[in-house]
Amino acid sequence: MSFSKELIAPCGINCGVCIEHLKETDRCHGCLSAGNLKGRYGVKCGWKSCSEHKKAYFKYCYECPIFPCAKMKSLEKRYVEKYKLSVIDNLNYIKQNGEYEFIKRENERWKCKNCGKMLCVHRNYCLKCKTEYK
Repeated sequence: MSFSKELIAPCGINCGVCIEHLKETDRCHGCLSAGNLKGRYGVKCGWKSCSEHKKAYFKYCYECPIFPCAKMKSLEKRYVEKYKLSVIDNLNYIKQNGEYEFIKRENERWKCKNCGKMLCVHRNYCLKCKTEYK
């Protein structure tokens, strides 16, 4: 399974490796997915509805004039501490290299070496084969 640009959230999170997207039932289809009517997080995504985003539409938070804002810094701190993942680095990579290169990198980075399924950023093991990873 690989992911597409619809699975890149405005905040730089790869929705394709989120536990809410990878679960078997009532799964989220990604923050930007048109089919995300049941997902708990995409429909209520605070990034898509922030006041700066409403003033001037932009796809990714790095396009915002106040990037990185306090909300972004808080998300960054939480993801770096808990999951060793920098959403700001993701956004900078997208800005410098484009969505296609980011998707290519993420598909390789998050592929289980044992079974080939997508890994989950929120777990330290493959949800499919239970192989641990770092």
